[in-house]
Amino acid sequence: MEPMFDKKRLLWLLTLVALLTAGLHPSPADEPNASQGAERKLPPGELGRLVQLGREIVENTHDHPLSKEFVGNSLDCTSCHLDAGTHPEAASFLGVAAAYPAWSPREQRVVTLQDRALNCFMRSQNGTRPPVGSQVAVAITAYITWLSTDQPIRMNPDKPLGPNHVPPLEGTTGDIDSGKSLYEDNCAYCHGDNGEGSDDGPPVWGDGSYNDGAGLSRVPKLASWLKVAMPLDDTTLSSQEAFDIAAYVNSHSRPKFRLQDHLPKEGKAGVYNGDGG
Repeated sequence: MEPMFDKKRLLWLLTLVALLTAGLHPSPADEPNASQGAERKLPPGELGRLVQLGREIVENTHDHPLSKEFVGNSLDCTSCHLDAGTHPEAASFLGVAAAYPAWSPREQRVVTLQDRALNCFMRSQNGTRPPVGSQVAVAITAYITWLSTDQPIRMNPDKPLGPNHVPPLEGTTGDIDSGKSLYEDNCAYCHGDNGEGSDDGPPVWGDGSYNDGAGLSRVPKLASWLKVAMPLDDTTLSSQEAFDIAAYVNSHSRPKFRLQDHLPKEGKAGVYNGDGG
Protein backbone atom coordinates (compact mmCIF):
# COMPACT_ATOMS: atom_id res chain seq x y z
CA MET A 1 0.00 0.00 0.00
CA GLU A 2 1.27 3.50 -0.85
CA PRO A 3 2.14 5.62 2.24
CA MET A 4 -0.42 8.29 3.09
CA PHE A 5 2.27 11.02 2.97
CA ASP A 6 5.50 10.59 1.12
CA LYS A 7 8.23 13.22 1.41
CA LYS A 8 7.16 15.15 -1.69
CA ARG A 9 3.55 15.33 -0.57
CA LEU A 10 4.57 16.43 2.94
CA LEU A 11 6.80 19.19 1.56
CA TRP A 12 4.01 20.37 -0.75
CA LEU A 13 1.53 20.45 2.16
CA LEU A 14 3.87 22.42 4.42
CA THR A 15 4.51 24.93 1.63
CA LEU A 16 0.78 25.36 1.06
CA VAL A 17 0.13 25.95 4.77
CA ALA A 18 2.92 28.55 4.92
CA LEU A 19 1.49 30.42 1.93
CA LEU A 20 -2.04 30.40 3.33
CA THR A 21 -1.01 31.65 6.76
CA ALA A 22 1.55 34.27 5.65
CA GLY A 23 -1.10 36.95 5.26
CA LEU A 24 -2.55 36.33 8.73
CA HIS A 25 0.50 37.63 10.58
CA PRO A 26 1.99 40.89 9.31
CA SER A 27 5.74 40.93 8.98
CA PRO A 28 7.75 43.54 10.88
CA ALA A 29 7.90 45.60 7.70
CA ASP A 30 4.08 45.82 7.73
CA GLU A 31 3.87 47.02 11.33
CA PRO A 32 4.06 50.74 12.12
CA ASN A 33 7.45 51.49 13.63
CA ALA A 34 9.88 54.32 14.07
CA SER A 35 11.95 53.35 11.06
CA GLN A 36 9.11 53.62 8.56
CA GLY A 37 9.27 57.38 8.19
CA ALA A 38 13.00 57.25 7.51
CA GLU A 39 13.08 54.21 5.20
CA ARG A 40 9.78 54.18 3.29
CA LYS A 41 10.09 55.48 -0.22
CA LEU A 42 8.34 58.76 -0.92
CA PRO A 43 5.56 58.78 -3.52
CA PRO A 44 6.70 60.01 -6.93
CA GLY A 45 6.21 63.49 -8.28
CA GLU A 46 4.39 66.36 -6.60
CA LEU A 47 2.82 64.15 -3.94
CA GLY A 48 6.23 63.02 -2.71
CA ARG A 49 7.43 66.61 -2.65
CA LEU A 50 4.41 67.59 -0.55
CA VAL A 51 4.96 64.73 1.90
CA GLN A 52 8.57 65.84 2.35
CA LEU A 53 7.39 69.43 2.86
CA GLY A 54 5.00 68.21 5.54
CA ARG A 55 7.84 66.55 7.42
CA GLU A 56 9.91 69.74 7.21
CA ILE A 57 7.02 71.75 8.66
CA VAL A 58 6.48 69.20 11.45
CA GLU A 59 10.17 69.44 12.38
CA ASN A 60 10.49 73.25 12.17
CA THR A 61 6.95 74.52 12.68
CA HIS A 62 7.64 77.69 14.62
CA ASP A 63 10.20 79.04 12.14
CA HIS A 64 9.31 77.38 8.82
CA PRO A 65 8.41 80.08 6.26
CA LEU A 66 5.02 78.50 5.53
CA SER A 67 3.89 77.83 9.10
CA LYS A 68 5.56 80.39 11.36
CA GLU A 69 2.81 82.98 10.89
CA PHE A 70 0.36 80.53 12.48
CA VAL A 71 2.52 79.73 15.55
CA GLY A 72 2.49 81.85 18.70
CA ASN A 73 5.23 80.17 20.75
CA SER A 74 8.57 78.37 20.38
CA LEU A 75 7.21 74.86 19.87
CA ASP A 76 7.29 72.62 16.81
CA CYS A 77 4.99 69.68 16.10
CA THR A 78 7.90 67.38 16.91
CA SER A 79 8.23 68.92 20.38
CA CYS A 80 5.37 66.60 21.39
CA HIS A 81 5.22 64.15 18.46
CA LEU A 82 8.78 62.96 18.93
CA ASP A 83 11.00 62.06 15.99
CA ALA A 84 8.66 63.93 13.65
CA GLY A 85 5.84 61.64 14.73
CA THR A 86 7.70 58.39 14.03
CA HIS A 87 8.33 57.59 17.69
CA PRO A 88 6.13 54.54 18.35
CA GLU A 89 4.80 55.78 21.71
CA ALA A 90 5.28 59.52 22.26
CA ALA A 91 2.22 60.96 20.48
CA SER A 92 2.99 58.81 17.45
CA PHE A 93 1.72 59.68 13.96
CA LEU A 94 2.12 56.05 12.88
CA GLY A 95 -1.28 54.76 11.79
CA VAL A 96 -3.06 57.96 12.85
CA ALA A 97 -4.66 58.72 9.48
CA ALA A 98 -6.46 55.37 9.59
CA ALA A 99 -8.49 56.57 12.62
CA TYR A 100 -10.16 59.45 10.75
CA PRO A 101 -12.82 60.72 10.27
CA ALA A 102 -13.37 60.45 14.02
CA TRP A 103 -15.88 61.64 16.61
CA SER A 104 -14.67 64.64 18.64
CA PRO A 105 -16.29 65.07 22.08
CA ARG A 106 -14.87 68.59 22.31
CA GLU A 107 -16.48 69.76 19.08
CA GLN A 108 -19.49 67.44 19.26
CA ARG A 109 -19.09 66.45 15.64
CA VAL A 110 -17.10 64.16 13.38
CA VAL A 111 -13.74 65.72 12.44
CA THR A 112 -11.19 65.00 9.75
CA LEU A 113 -7.45 64.51 10.14
CA GLN A 114 -6.97 68.02 8.76
CA ASP A 115 -9.28 69.44 11.46
CA ARG A 116 -7.30 67.70 14.17
CA ALA A 117 -3.93 68.90 12.91
CA LEU A 118 -5.08 72.50 12.49
CA ASN A 119 -6.58 72.66 15.97
CA CYS A 120 -3.16 71.95 17.46
CA PHE A 121 -1.97 75.31 16.14
CA MET A 122 -4.52 77.04 18.37
CA ARG A 123 -3.71 75.26 21.60
CA SER A 124 -0.38 73.44 21.69
CA GLN A 125 1.28 76.12 19.57
CA ASN A 126 -0.72 79.05 20.97
CA GLY A 127 -1.26 80.36 17.46
CA THR A 128 -3.91 80.79 14.80
CA ARG A 129 -5.72 77.94 13.05
CA PRO A 130 -4.39 77.76 9.47
CA PRO A 131 -7.02 77.90 6.73
CA VAL A 132 -8.57 74.59 5.70
CA GLY A 133 -7.00 73.46 2.44
CA SER A 134 -3.94 75.70 2.81
CA GLN A 135 -0.53 74.37 1.79
CA VAL A 136 0.43 74.02 5.45
CA ALA A 137 -2.69 71.99 6.22
CA VAL A 138 -2.41 69.71 3.20
CA ALA A 139 1.35 69.14 3.59
CA ILE A 140 1.15 68.15 7.26
CA THR A 141 -1.77 65.79 6.71
CA ALA A 142 -0.14 64.31 3.59
CA TYR A 143 2.92 63.49 5.69
CA ILE A 144 0.83 61.96 8.50
CA THR A 145 -1.19 59.96 5.97
CA TRP A 146 2.01 58.68 4.36
CA LEU A 147 3.09 57.37 7.78
CA SER A 148 -0.16 55.36 7.82
CA THR A 149 0.47 53.63 4.49
CA ASP A 150 -0.83 50.02 4.40
CA GLN A 151 -2.49 50.31 7.81
CA PRO A 152 -6.14 49.13 8.06
CA ILE A 153 -8.75 51.85 8.39
CA ARG A 154 -10.32 51.80 11.85
CA MET A 155 -12.26 55.05 12.16
CA ASN A 156 -12.57 56.05 15.82
CA PRO A 157 -16.19 56.54 16.97
CA ASP A 158 -15.18 57.68 20.48
CA LYS A 159 -12.26 60.14 20.31
CA PRO A 160 -9.92 61.60 17.69
CA LEU A 161 -7.07 59.27 18.67
CA GLY A 162 -4.91 56.99 16.55
CA PRO A 163 -4.03 53.35 17.23
CA ASN A 164 -0.74 54.25 18.95
CA HIS A 165 -2.02 57.06 21.18
CA VAL A 166 -0.46 57.61 24.59
CA PRO A 167 -2.20 55.37 27.15
CA PRO A 168 -3.53 57.22 30.22
CA LEU A 169 -1.98 56.76 33.65
CA GLU A 170 -4.53 56.01 36.32
CA GLY A 171 -4.84 56.17 40.06
CA THR A 172 -2.45 58.83 41.29
CA THR A 173 -2.00 62.58 41.70
CA GLY A 174 1.10 64.72 41.50
CA ASP A 175 3.10 66.34 44.29
CA ILE A 176 4.48 69.74 43.25
CA ASP A 177 7.34 69.80 45.78
CA SER A 178 8.55 66.36 44.73
CA GLY A 179 8.09 67.40 41.10
CA LYS A 180 10.34 70.41 41.59
CA SER A 181 13.21 68.22 42.79
CA LEU A 182 12.63 65.68 40.02
CA TYR A 183 12.51 68.46 37.41
CA GLU A 184 15.83 69.87 38.60
CA ASP A 185 17.44 66.42 38.40
CA ASN A 186 15.90 65.15 35.18
CA CYS A 187 14.58 68.04 33.09
CA ALA A 188 16.29 71.36 33.76
CA TYR A 189 19.40 70.50 31.73
CA CYS A 190 17.35 70.53 28.52
CA HIS A 191 14.34 72.68 29.41
CA GLY A 192 16.00 75.32 31.60
CA ASP A 193 15.88 76.07 35.30
CA ASN A 194 12.93 78.38 34.69
CA GLY A 195 11.23 76.29 32.01
CA GLU A 196 12.48 78.64 29.30
CA GLY A 197 13.94 75.89 27.09
CA SER A 198 17.37 75.60 25.47
CA ASP A 199 19.01 74.33 22.31
CA ASP A 200 18.34 70.82 23.62
CA GLY A 201 14.69 71.14 24.59
CA PRO A 202 11.62 73.36 24.14
CA PRO A 203 10.15 75.66 26.81
CA VAL A 204 7.71 73.91 29.14
CA TRP A 205 6.03 76.94 30.71
CA GLY A 206 5.85 80.68 30.14
CA ASP A 207 5.05 82.57 26.96
CA GLY A 208 7.07 80.25 24.74
CA SER A 209 5.16 77.11 25.68
CA TYR A 210 1.68 75.65 25.12
CA ASN A 211 -1.36 77.55 26.40
CA ASP A 212 -3.82 76.41 29.06
CA GLY A 213 -6.22 75.08 26.43
CA ALA A 214 -3.74 72.46 25.22
CA GLY A 215 -4.10 68.84 26.18
CA LEU A 216 -0.74 68.81 27.98
CA SER A 217 -1.94 71.58 30.28
CA ARG A 218 -3.92 68.86 32.07
CA VAL A 219 -1.71 67.06 34.59
CA PRO A 220 -2.89 63.49 33.84
CA LYS A 221 -2.32 63.92 30.12
CA LEU A 222 1.14 65.46 30.57
CA ALA A 223 2.07 62.72 33.05
CA SER A 224 1.06 60.02 30.57
CA TRP A 225 3.19 61.62 27.88
CA LEU A 226 6.19 62.06 30.20
CA LYS A 227 6.04 58.38 31.15
CA VAL A 228 6.65 57.24 27.55
CA ALA A 229 8.76 60.16 26.30
CA MET A 230 11.06 61.57 28.99
CA PRO A 231 13.90 61.78 29.77
CA LEU A 232 14.62 61.69 26.08
CA ASP A 233 15.94 58.29 24.96
CA ASP A 234 15.99 57.13 28.60
CA THR A 235 12.38 56.78 29.78
CA THR A 236 13.00 55.76 33.37
CA LEU A 237 10.29 57.72 35.21
CA SER A 238 7.84 55.84 37.40
CA SER A 239 4.17 56.73 37.08
CA GLN A 240 4.31 58.69 40.32
CA GLU A 241 7.41 60.60 39.22
CA ALA A 242 5.71 61.45 35.93
CA PHE A 243 2.69 62.81 37.81
CA ASP A 244 4.90 64.82 40.18
CA ILE A 245 6.84 66.46 37.34
CA ALA A 246 3.62 67.15 35.43
CA ALA A 247 2.08 68.80 38.49
CA TYR A 248 5.18 70.97 38.95
CA VAL A 249 5.43 71.99 35.29
CA ASN A 250 1.75 72.86 35.04
CA SER A 251 1.80 74.80 38.31
CA HIS A 252 3.59 77.61 36.43
CA SER A 253 2.01 80.33 34.36
CA ARG A 254 1.40 79.90 30.65
CA PRO A 255 -0.67 81.74 28.01
CA LYS A 256 -4.46 81.78 28.44
CA PHE A 257 -6.56 80.19 25.72
CA ARG A 258 -9.31 82.44 24.34
CA LEU A 259 -10.91 80.89 21.28
CA GLN A 260 -11.62 84.18 19.54
CA ASP A 261 -7.89 84.95 19.54
CA HIS A 262 -6.97 81.77 17.69
CA LEU A 263 -9.43 81.50 14.81
CA PRO A 264 -8.55 82.97 11.39
CA LYS A 265 -10.68 85.48 9.59
CA GLU A 266 -14.29 84.50 9.01
CA GLY A 267 -14.69 81.85 6.36
CA LYS A 268 -11.11 80.59 6.56
CA ALA A 269 -11.42 78.09 9.42
CA GLY A 270 -13.91 75.64 7.97
CA VAL A 271 -16.37 74.34 10.56
CA TYR A 272 -15.19 74.62 14.15
CA ASN A 273 -17.49 74.10 17.11
CA GLY A 274 -14.99 73.82 19.96
CA ASP A 275 -15.47 76.10 22.95
CA GLY A 276 -12.81 77.53 25.22
CA GLY A 277 -12.45 74.31 27.21
